[in-house]
Amino acid sequence: MKNIVAGVDEVGRGSLVGPVFAAAVILKNNLDKKKLKDSKKLSKKNREILEKYIKKNSIWSIGSASLKEIEKLNILNASMLAMKRAIKRLKKKPELVLVDGNRIPIIKNYNLKYVIKGDQKVPEISAASIIAKVSRDRLITKMSKKFISYYWDKNAGYGTKDHLSAMKKFGITKYHRKKFQPVHNILSLK
Repeated sequence: MKNIVAGVDEVGRGSLVGPVFAAAVILKNNLDKKKLKDSKKLSKKNREILEKYIKKNSIWSIGSASLKEIEKLNILNASMLAMKRAIKRLKKKPELVLVDGNRIPIIKNYNLKYVIKGDQKVPEISAASIIAKVSRDRLITKMSKKFISYYWDKNAGYGTKDHLSAMKKFGITKYHRKKFQPVHNILSLK
């Protein structure tokens, strides 16, 4: 019998708004792994198509860390917390968890290994990257309806030119990460 391997990735660490998301994915054997790529290398439309395909052909879960947790713990620790939550929510316990990056969350009785550029090398991590990205983008797009001027539906809350100029013009929202440098700099000018 094949080892049960889960892939884990997070998304939203560099964003200036909202929570950080992570996904954990155990792929089923019938899934075509050649279709999977790092979410950043796929168009929005292809990510959404693949997300549905992955969800149908895997055991998956999502974890997140809130804005409040990011502010309290810092973004690295909040990302670890989101990953830990995603892993613990899987309906089946994996024998091995492969995590994108160069760090792993600490979870008792789990075998975790990090894989640098794992979202480009390991199909399970690519799948997790896609699910996490589509899920977080959906939330940020929903949030953007109240804050149209910030273009979150296009920039996912990252510090693009449009977003930064909107922050200067319209101020900082309750969804902004106030300890992040660009947000903090604008707040300190007020």
